[in-house]
Amino acid sequence: MAILVAAAVATGGARAAELQTLEIATKSGVQVFSVEVATTEDEKRTGLMYRKELPDGRGMLFDFSPEQEVSMWMKNTFIPLDMIFIRADGRILRIAENTVPQSTKIIPSRGLAKGVLEVIAGTAKKYGIAPGDRVAHPLFNGH
Repeated sequence: MAILVAAAVATGGARAAELQTLEIATKSGVQVFSVEVATTEDEKRTGLMYRKELPDGRGMLFDFSPEQEVSMWMKNTFIPLDMIFIRADGRILRIAENTVPQSTKIIPSRGLAKGVLEVIAGTAKKYGIAPGDRVAHPLFNGH
C-alpha cells in the first residue's frame, strides 16, 4: 500500500486547478461542495498541507484511479478534517471523522476507493453524510 499524503498545496505554491462542483445525496437532501481536484502525484502528496483554513462547503477531491486501497495521513496538515473515502460507483465507503492535525497515524480506506474527499472536520456530522450515500462528480461512474 502506498502511503499518500493527505493534505494540499504549500502556502505560495500553485493550487490545484479550478474549483469543481461535487454533490452528495444524503438522507436529508443533497449537499453541494466546491472542490479542488488533486490528480497529479505532487498534488496528491501535498493535499491540504500547510493551509490554515478550509471554508465550509469547500474541499479537496483526490483521484486515486483506478480503484485501490488508499492510505492517508495528516502530517503537515494544520486543520482537522473529515476524510470521505468513495468507491468507483460513487458510493461512500468510509468516513474518517475529525482527523488529528499533524498526526502521522495512517488512515486507511478499509476497502477499495477511487476517490477521497477532504472537508473541514464536522462536515459529515453536520450534514448527515454517511457510508452508502452517493457522490455525484465526473470522477465516479455515471456522473
